[in-house]
Amino acid sequence: MKPHASIILGIDPGIADTGYGVVCRSERNQLSCLLYGSIKTSAKIEVGERLDIIYRELTKIIKKFRPELIAVEKLFFCNNAKTAMIVGQARGVIILAAHQQKIPVSELTPLQIKQAVSSYGAASKLQVQRMVKLILSLKEIPKPDDAADALAAAICAANSIKYAAKTF
Repeated sequence: MKPHASIILGIDPGIADTGYGVVCRSERNQLSCLLYGSIKTSAKIEVGERLDIIYRELTKIIKKFRPELIAVEKLFFCNNAKTAMIVGQARGVIILAAHQQKIPVSELTPLQIKQAVSSYGAASKLQVQRMVKLILSLKEIPKPDDAADALAAAICAANSIKYAAKTF
């Protein structure tokens, strides 16, 4: 089976900022960045409207790039239960958007993502950002932080696809 280029959408869920990053893995397994950014919502509007904004903006990105896979960071640990619940709601909207477009979702822990980009599960945010810049040959560290985290999730998933393809 001949390898093909893959597009992966990475997402770092949040209610105020949902980071996204679109990565392409070429037939030669080289990674490149197609787009990154953040979907921002205001704390001044109610949660339902904020979730709707995330859903609509994410759906536009999905329809534009038609990713083969969507990589979403798992909510692994949170000191604040209220924050954990609202981020969980954002994750639900993200998973729904993927499901409605018939795109599989890979849920990744922060540890998996950090290990994939830096080979160190306890890497700092700055270490991860620097590695994302290096891996994707970007001119500067992606901003905001949520976008860099989303690109890291996409890189992790892209490498997982690469290795999974070699086993068939």
